[in-house]
Amino acid sequence: MESVIVGANLFGAVALLLYGLGQVKDGMSRAWGARLRTGLAAGTRGGARSFAAGFVATIALQSSTATALMVASFVEKELIAPAMAQVVLLGANVGTAATAWIVALGLGWLSPLLIVAGVALSRTRSSARRGAGSAIVGIGLMLLSLHLLANATDPLRQSPALSAFLAMLENAWPVALFFAAGLAVLASSSLAIVVLILSLSATGGLSTALVIVLVLGANLGGAVPPVLATLGASASARRVTIGNLIVRAAGCAIALPLAGYGAYLMELARLSPQKLAVDAHLLFNLAVALAAFPLSPLLYRLTASLIPEEAESENGPRYLDMEALARPVAALAGAGREVMSVGDLIESMLVRALEALRGNDLSRLADISLLECRVDRIQHEIKLYVSKVGKDGMTDEDHRRARQIVDYAINLEHIGDIIEKGLHPEIAKKISLGLRFSEDGQGELGRLFAITLDNLRMAQAVFATGDAELARRLVEVKEEVRRLEKQSAECHLQRLREGRLDSIQTSSLHLDMLRDLKRINAHVASVAHPILDGSGLLIDSRIRQAV
Repeated sequence: MESVIVGANLFGAVALLLYGLGQVKDGMSRAWGARLRTGLAAGTRGGARSFAAGFVATIALQSSTATALMVASFVEKELIAPAMAQVVLLGANVGTAATAWIVALGLGWLSPLLIVAGVALSRTRSSARRGAGSAIVGIGLMLLSLHLLANATDPLRQSPALSAFLAMLENAWPVALFFAAGLAVLASSSLAIVVLILSLSATGGLSTALVIVLVLGANLGGAVPPVLATLGASASARRVTIGNLIVRAAGCAIALPLAGYGAYLMELARLSPQKLAVDAHLLFNLAVALAAFPLSPLLYRLTASLIPEEAESENGPRYLDMEALARPVAALAGAGREVMSVGDLIESMLVRALEALRGNDLSRLADISLLECRVDRIQHEIKLYVSKVGKDGMTDEDHRRARQIVDYAINLEHIGDIIEKGLHPEIAKKISLGLRFSEDGQGELGRLFAITLDNLRMAQAVFATGDAELARRLVEVKEEVRRLEKQSAECHLQRLREGRLDSIQTSSLHLDMLRDLKRINAHVASVAHPILDGSGLLIDSRIRQAV
């Protein structure tokens, strides 16, 4: 029974540490996420600045994994040079090691104060202050978890079973390395495992060499979650995370045979046993950064050879012919075909959402995020491609078509965002909680979904043909959608007045989905505006002029 209690205390302390890390990341993202992303993208024009940007972003987010995924996304969108991305991640690795070192300073007494201050901030009206409050609460919980970890691991240090296990690891460093790496993969955090090692080694229960080996394993395992998270991404994004894994694996491979010498040097330096794990963590990442920094161009060429461009052809653009850029008509025709393929992806996302809604089937939502990533990637490529089309040979009609292509691509990307960030979580919540719309409400949403799909198909035809009559019909249907949305909202409110339980339970979901479908239709109908404007069928304002 005692072992069960010890295990529960240990896992609870680790869970609290991971929860605190998550709170810091979410809070910082809400408070300063846009500034962090902008600063990270803007601060990568040189090696030293890239390193500093990765370091600062990771200190703020308390997660090198979050930084790695952000950087991979920026490389995919060509906001960061691939060679600089590897330097950013070197800074991120040092940042997470510095975070562990700061956490281990013995500031546990600050935990209650930080939690109280964070809760007070999170109750303010400002979204930035609420985010900052959540982050401060997360830091307080992390410090509290250190105290709980120390208490939870104290009985373990007297355990004969643990002593035998550690003795086995002392004589099998590769096993120890992969054991710690596996824990880091499961926790999705090298920081959490380093802190756990810190607690186990605080009273000298582990030899210095074994501490170093376990820290190496935590570093190796910490590079795996970003690789797993980008498996479905483009080749450029996967190169970033694979490159980071290669750097850490190479560092571990070199450092593992030298762990004994490293232990001797650390003991000679009389470093505090209470901070041995975080010192080793920081020294390892600083050494890897210094060694890998000048080799980042070579690393980029290596990852490019391992993951060639052809690997992303299935998910990337198919009709953007670089050789046609000097011929505007041919280039714009290819861009037009490409943007219509984005429309097909949006249709697939809507169909999956409708099938999930009708069949209460969560599996139908599984591909929506991947499809939205493809939409983002291709529409970005379309905008870059159109911007490179030779301007000298373009007629006024070509310029008009180029603007229409870019506008349609942007609107389709907005629709993808609404589906992924609006309809997807709303339908998932409805299914997960076992909620049911009223029969009338389900029918109203189903009809609006069907009209939205028809409108998207009509928009594709309008874009392809430029038919003014079809464009006029599309705008008219948009007004019909607006009327249906208002009518459904009124009917829903009437069901609430009647006290119908199914409508009460799904009220916010119903109204949110109506709003999202209405927004989607507004973006769909926008393809008709330039065609109607060119035909003289679009008035400047819908506001009636005063007499």
